[in-house]
Amino acid sequence: MKKYTPLALIALLATTLSSCELVEGIFKAGFWTAIIVVVIVLALIIWIISKVFGNRN
Repeated sequence: MKKYTPLALIALLATTLSSCELVEGIFKAGFWTAIIVVVIVLALIIWIISKVFGNRN
């Protein structure tokens, strides 16, 4: 049975840690994208309501 060398352990840890950072980045991007979409949708709804119930000359 082969024993793991320190180099193999370091390579495994480096791969695992970079994967975690990648997932973290994806979730952060998704979070900010969701916030931007919500703000745009709310602005659109407010704009539509102001046009419907706004000043009618």
